[in-house]
Amino acid sequence: MLTFKPVAQRDLSRLRRYYKNCNYQLCEYSALVKLMWRGHLHPQYAEAAGCLIVKNCIDGKPCFDYPVPGPDGDEEAALCAIEDYCVEQGISLELSVVPREKTAKLLERYPRFHLNNFRSWRDYIYEANDLREFPGRHYSGQRNHVNKFRKLYPEAQFRALGKDDLPLIERFWQDYTEVFEKTSQSARQELALAKTMLRLTGVSWLYVGGMEYEGRLISIAMAERCGETLHVHIEKALYGYEGVYPATVQEFARCYAVDGVRYLNREDDAGDRGLRTSKLQYLPCKLAEKFCFDVKNELEDLDEIPTLKTERLTLSAFTDKDREAYNALCLDDERNKWWGYDYRTDWKGEDLDSYFLDVVREDFAKKRAINFAIRLDGKCIGEVLLYRFDGKGGAEEGCRIAPEYGGQGYGVEAFRAVAEWGLYQCHLGHVVAKCFKENDASYKMLSSCMRKKGEDEKFFYFNKEV
Repeated sequence: MLTFKPVAQRDLSRLRRYYKNCNYQLCEYSALVKLMWRGHLHPQYAEAAGCLIVKNCIDGKPCFDYPVPGPDGDEEAALCAIEDYCVEQGISLELSVVPREKTAKLLERYPRFHLNNFRSWRDYIYEANDLREFPGRHYSGQRNHVNKFRKLYPEAQFRALGKDDLPLIERFWQDYTEVFEKTSQSARQELALAKTMLRLTGVSWLYVGGMEYEGRLISIAMAERCGETLHVHIEKALYGYEGVYPATVQEFARCYAVDGVRYLNREDDAGDRGLRTSKLQYLPCKLAEKFCFDVKNELEDLDEIPTLKTERLTLSAFTDKDREAYNALCLDDERNKWWGYDYRTDWKGEDLDSYFLDVVREDFAKKRAINFAIRLDGKCIGEVLLYRFDGKGGAEEGCRIAPEYGGQGYGVEAFRAVAEWGLYQCHLGHVVAKCFKENDASYKMLSSCMRKKGEDEKFFYFNKEV
């Protein structure tokens, strides 16, 4: 099971072990974005299978970055770890900001999903040489602005900034705040975060530079290198110095987009019209897409629980009339030691008279599980359920029968009916099950319905597939 830890400043060097060679090109796959926007993203990280796994939580909903492998990382194993975590936690699987080159793998992996790819969040990627040189007639506007800046402010010089320049940077923010015109809450929040991040100037893996004029900074930029891409996280300049922005963009690229840096990512525009216009004027070589896979399971198509019939039994949704029989089944500790789950794990003191039926209904409403009441001549004598849907076409099945009805084949009959319904009506690819090694009755039942596929110290495992 994955164990996640909230991202803090002290964790940045650990994240950089993975991000420094990451070529996904998206700004979210960088250490500074995780720190800068942690108030919005609430990022947590874990390490598994030689990969970095990041879980964000946006508006209360968890979502995962695509795994970032280290030198010996196993993406397949990391994806499995994320899927297992979601199953264990009872949460839906959402893989967000997936780079285009990884989408084919997920398209094959998940049979059902909702896909988003919003224009507003695509990153602007530029050829490094284009920003260093502004070549050709398409960049004539930028060259004209730079030339005008050089003519108006011939003494202005771009230079790298380090820890000793923090007082100079602080003075820049004072000057910048005085001319800052945006009034939206998001713009002011971004400015406050930028100020905080610039205090990290001097950290070895951050690239900071600015245009200095008459002893003051009139622009500043901060970037982080990930693979062949330089991610420019912050770009600010004093509006009154005509041409300072293109001059800073060019000099920053000349200073830092070297030694194998092929691209610069100047991040997304978040739908801001002014930012979009400006970023497009620099002629990006591409807009890097960010795909979001909201993985669904086979229950999504069901509005209600169907009724299934076998030779002797009827399988259908639980009703209020089943409350007494179902509560007796759930509270039978001796019988349920083979069930593998103690209700007290999740019970928070709710009224037990209604608790178990409430859980069943909530699980189906949230598409986590489907529970069938097993009925003999109209009487509820047990349950069979499909749960732990893995998003890849699989689910686990369980069955339990009231003790007075055991040993008569009702469990086998109900179990087989739901397994076949899951495979042929619900369109699952496979159904799995397990039983404790000491549970001879369950072993015989599962052996008659499924194929044994393995064992460990505790369980026998079974599988049935189309």
